[in-house]
Amino acid sequence: MDDSGHNRRVVLYGNKVLRQQAEQVTEITDDIRRLLADLKVTMTTQDGLGLAANQIARLVSAFAVDPRGADVDTRSYCIINPRIVATEGKTEQEEGCLSLPGVYDIVPRPELVRVRGLDENGKPVEIEATGLLARAIMHENDHLHGVLFIDYLGNARRKLLEGRLKSIEAREAISCR
Repeated sequence: MDDSGHNRRVVLYGNKVLRQQAEQVTEITDDIRRLLADLKVTMTTQDGLGLAANQIARLVSAFAVDPRGADVDTRSYCIINPRIVATEGKTEQEEGCLSLPGVYDIVPRPELVRVRGLDENGKPVEIEATGLLARAIMHENDHLHGVLFIDYLGNARRKLLEGRLKSIEAREAISCR
């Protein structure tokens, strides 16, 4: 099996898959391995810090993160069936998303996160992250539950973004024809 991965189209705001719950992985198949490779290649090619499977239109509970984008000297990896088991602290920083191009806003997130799941070989893994990497893990984990970072914004901020969101939604509608 070719595990080099392919750059896939990232679905945009307005695509219903972004609001759906991902399904747990019960077996690490060749299809899942290809998906994980595609997640990493797509994330890297499109300069993302992380990417969830539903962002490439797959309702699978898995995401990729690139710690190097958060100044952590570790290669990119995927977490399957992630479960947040601990958080500490709180920080507010600007956040963006490949599915919401050009949209950025300040979002509160934990300063530290501990996540359990499976690695790319199906082995149990527990990862503790801080700062930007913790933010990325929380952001991608939210995607798997149909939550977008803009959901954390107040009504006034959402209202200010309304025009941009409608524009992105229209682009996605055209792409899905």
